[in-house]
Amino acid sequence: MHFRHGSRDEPEINLIPFIDVLLVVLIFLMLSTTYSKFTEMQLRLPVADVEAARDYPKEVIVSVSADGRYAINKTPLPDRSVEAVTAALSAAATGAKDNVVIISADASAAHQSVITVMEAARRAGLMQITFATQSAAQAGR
Repeated sequence: MHFRHGSRDEPEINLIPFIDVLLVVLIFLMLSTTYSKFTEMQLRLPVADVEAARDYPKEVIVSVSADGRYAINKTPLPDRSVEAVTAALSAAATGAKDNVVIISADASAAHQSVITVMEAARRAGLMQITFATQSAAQAGR
């Protein structure tokens, strides 16, 4: 008996459907991706709608002006350094660590000015910080 050996063709992998699927996935990802456009972002701070203002029994109010000057409990500070703000916060807190620091910053104040107050409060051991805002109705006046 003589068996015929068939020709052994190498199996072929057809890549065309694979490429079609990859292109469809690529097009889908390109169309569904959102890009952040920071140049179009407009922020208006600080305005918030609150039900009622809260009264804190031991509060230290830090005011930050638009040009970066500080006032603690309506007493202006001559120096703008973190050390000067820390010393003034420590003096205003009168040794109690449960005081609440209320940062009342102008809407156009530099971000660094607010961060300076937060750093000074941390150094002074005052961990409770909140921000003063105005309601949208008051902002429209």
